[in-house]
Amino acid sequence: MEVHKILGPGLLEIVYKDALEIELKQNEIPFWREKQFQINYKGKILPRKYIADFVAFNDIILEIKADTNPLDNHLRQTLNYLALAKSPLGLIINFGEGSLQYKRVLKSGNIDDRHFNNS
Repeated sequence: MEVHKILGPGLLEIVYKDALEIELKQNEIPFWREKQFQINYKGKILPRKYIADFVAFNDIILEIKADTNPLDNHLRQTLNYLALAKSPLGLIINFGEGSLQYKRVLKSGNIDDRHFNNS
């Protein structure tokens, strides 16, 4: 929320990622940025990899967006990351609207709408 409060909407996704990295470090939250996940196909590793924007606490996938489209468009991508990372939880965070939007995505494929927010 701090990043959106200071920068507001309308910037490139990479700018929000850079600012979020600063916030994560300042708050001593353990994370990896742009963590790569291999794709195994019939016992062979494919040359293409999925790259998650952030993985926090070794388990939570953070997908950062700066989009005016509904967050549902990014659900499939986040579910793929959850499966590859064997993570139970993902967050899609959208900085592209006038207020910060986020959705909590569970590995089961469900969206926990109780955690959908336009703040």
